Amino acid sequence: MTSALGSAPTGRDDQVSSADRPARPTPARAHRLRWARAAGTGWLYVLPALVMYAVFVLRPLVLTFQYSLYDWNGIGVARWAGLDNYVTVFTDSDLLKIIGNAVVLIVFFSFIPVALGLLVASMVRRITTGAFGTVVRTILFLPQVIPLVAAGIAWSWLLSSNGLVNQALRAVGLGGVARAWLGDFDTALPAVGVIGAWVLLGLCTILLVTGMSKIDPALYEAARLDGAGPVREFLAVTLPSLRQEIGVCLTVTIIAALASFDIVYISTSGGPGLQTTVPGLEIYRLAFSQRQVGLASALAVVLMLLVLVCVLPIQRLTRGEKP
Repeated sequence: MTSALGSAPTGRDDQVSSADRPARPTPARAHRLRWARAAGTGWLYVLPALVMYAVFVLRPLVLTFQYSLYDWNGIGVARWAGLDNYVTVFTDSDLLKIIGNAVVLIVFFSFIPVALGLLVASMVRRITTGAFGTVVRTILFLPQVIPLVAAGIAWSWLLSSNGLVNQALRAVGLGGVARAWLGDFDTALPAVGVIGAWVLLGLCTILLVTGMSKIDPALYEAARLDGAGPVREFLAVTLPSLRQEIGVCLTVTIIAALASFDIVYISTSGGPGLQTTVPGLEIYRLAFSQRQVGLASALAVVLMLLVLVCVLPIQRLTRGEKP
């Protein structure tokens, strides 16, 4: 009897075992778990890049801002200076002139290459296929391949007193115009700007030609049916469709103008006087020649803010879908 009763199933063991058994996850929870595992795997892939970015970009950026608040020669004990270095940047006439030189170079490094790039891209848009198109793209992009140091040396020879440019001017009877273009106080900065425009023209042209190749040909056909000529076709179809490409060109070239160093250092070393000195070159001089690390860091921070002030509005205006 007892054994019979003991062997009879009561249902308690089944209830306990079912309670102890882990519940099967719902579909939503299973999806969240899969997403968490995938996200964790993704972070592991990007972790090396994040570490390198933090060490070589974020940390120097923070240290630059920290150094800008001190009067320090890079070796001895740093003395707290607060905002004195920034006051010097915005009140020193030489530093203001140097910042102004960078702003002037924006016209040569950015606006001129973009404007000429639009014109050249419109002319070569129809010949960008085949072997001839490949040759054209290669020639246009060649200045980007040449090292800036080599380009600066070559242009220094061309623009010297006895360079090819002055020889050509004398050959056509314009010897009175000839001068040392990179050594004259009136022409040194525009001459450096011409070098930068030559370097960046190819990049802008290639980007704009690529953008033009993506425009729907039906838009041009519709414009022609409406009686639009080449100029109206360019203004109504081509230019609006290249909004994002123009934004990229302006962003890249403005940054190149404000952060210019190589071409200026090789061609003029900032002379004559301060006529071609730019913030990048002055930061180098202040930090390594004059041992004013704090002032150099403050100028670097101001330069970074100037880049953001110039670039962010362009990014905002050129953002959005193409028409």
